[in-house]
Amino acid sequence: MSSVVIVLTTWPASSDAAAFARTIVDERLAACVNVLAEMQSTYRWKGGIETEAERQVLIKTTEGSLPALESRLRTLHPYEVPELMTIRVDGGDAYAAWVLAAVQR
Repeated sequence: MSSVVIVLTTWPASSDAAAFARTIVDERLAACVNVLAEMQSTYRWKGGIETEAERQVLIKTTEGSLPALESRLRTLHPYEVPELMTIRVDGGDAYAAWVLAAVQR
């Protein structure tokens, strides 16, 4: 069975992260996507320090789905360099089986 992973990305608060979430679940690239409340992010970009309103997006998927998810995220994401961090997780067998079934095509 493919391992369950959580993919983190941020999304500009002014854009529709919910539409992105629905798209990748509909395309079976994710079993579940959580779009968290607006937050403030401070980061270094192109020699300066920026502060922007963003949303943290948590994507539950499988390792096997990562290449297609990464490609789709890069296509849909409004940022030049979108955050794409993967966390491998241990979890219950029933939840892992659900994630796998949800992303199977």
